Amino acid sequence: MQWDELDQQACSVARTLSVIGDRWTLLILRDCFLKVRRFDDFQARLGIGRPILADRLQKLVDSFVLTRVAYQDNPLRHEYRLTQKGLDLHPVIMAIVHWGDVHMAGKKGRPVLHRHTVCGHRFDPVLTCSHCAGELLPREVSVEPGPGAAASSGVRPPVRRA
Repeated sequence: MQWDELDQQACSVARTLSVIGDRWTLLILRDCFLKVRRFDDFQARLGIGRPILADRLQKLVDSFVLTRVAYQDNPLRHEYRLTQKGLDLHPVIMAIVHWGDVHMAGKKGRPVLHRHTVCGHRFDPVLTCSHCAGELLPREVSVEPGPGAAASSGVRPPVRRA
């Protein structure tokens, strides 16, 4: 599998990586969810080179994850806003945040706490079943081929050991 062919794979993880699968893109998305919108603000926060930032932002626009919106006419300047497709990445970013909080936080603890504005409480993101709302634990999930699976997708019934 070639890196530039990920978007052609019959695998949702590979296709997703073709859009968000590098460190700068994930950090740009993190900042988008923190309400950063302007090129200079991304650059200042990330310390990223302007050509790399421009490339990653354009890729996110081309993939309809972000949209460019003019905020000034003279000179013309744009900001970047999450589309619905981009907003749908929120659970992915929250899952990465949670993993980092659990496994990578320093001795002082989490660098950022998240509060649910509806109930007012701090929370840990939890993946739940869309049918029964039960927590999804890795050992309680199985896979089966879907309608978009290729014959060589590698999705097979689980191996049962005696």
